Parts: sequence; structure tokens; C-alpha cells
Amino acid sequence: MIVKTIWEGGRKFTAQGDSGYDIKMDATPAYGGMGEGATPTEMLLAALAGCIGIDVTMILNRYLDKISKLEFITDGTRKEEAPKGFVAITITFVVDGDIDGKRVWRAIDLSEEKYCSVSDSLNAEITYDIILNGAKLTREV
Repeated sequence: MIVKTIWEGGRKFTAQGDSGYDIKMDATPAYGGMGEGATPTEMLLAALAGCIGIDVTMILNRYLDKISKLEFITDGTRKEEAPKGFVAITITFVVDGDIDGKRVWRAIDLSEEKYCSVSDSLNAEITYDIILNGAKLTREV
């Protein structure tokens, strides 16, 4: 999977992946942005909730007609110092409908333990390459 992200000036970026949809990101005014898109950290929390949501709806597929509301409130606590990564994330599932809570818990557990690639990626190793004016740079120490 590849996502291409293009700088739009200031702190604003547009990303597009294999799905073909544009994702607008910008910093808040406090960080020199115009607030014209979601922040990258908001996108991370949204991606986590979306991934778990897709898993949960797939696992509970035969019970979806009994669910009238499925909402996730994702609350991330960040470090005080830079880099201000997340130190804790809580997802509150708001579910209305005629479904056993044990089924919902089981679906959440399966997503977390087996299926959600976003939560699994939160501890991924990240490497970097630079191509400057068409030439790949090697890291000089």
C-alpha cells in the first residue's frame, strides 16, 4: 500500500492512497496552520477507530440489523514534551440495539488481537529515505 502526500503550502498537505480519495491535513493555527484539514494525530485516532469499526461490523455482520447505533469516541492522551506521541488511547463504543454485550466484547477483542492492522502498526519500525533533486541520499553521520 502506498499513500502519496503532497505539500500544499504552509502546513497543509493532501494525501491520496490506493482508494483514490483525497485526505486533507493541516496544522492548527497554534502550529502555523490554517486549520483547513484534520491534524495528523486526529487522522491516527480516526484510522484506529475506523479499522476497529470495520472489523467489528464484519464480525457482527449477521447482527447488524439489530444494531441501531454504533459510535466510537476515541480519546488519546499525548506526552507533554515533543515528540508528543500518544501514551494512552481509550475507545468508548456506544452501541444501541438488541445485541448481547458479550458478542460486542468478543468482536472488539478479535479486532484488537487478530485483525486490526492499524493498532498492530502503532509500534511499527519506521525507516526513512530521501530523494533530493532526483537523487537518493544516503544518511551521513
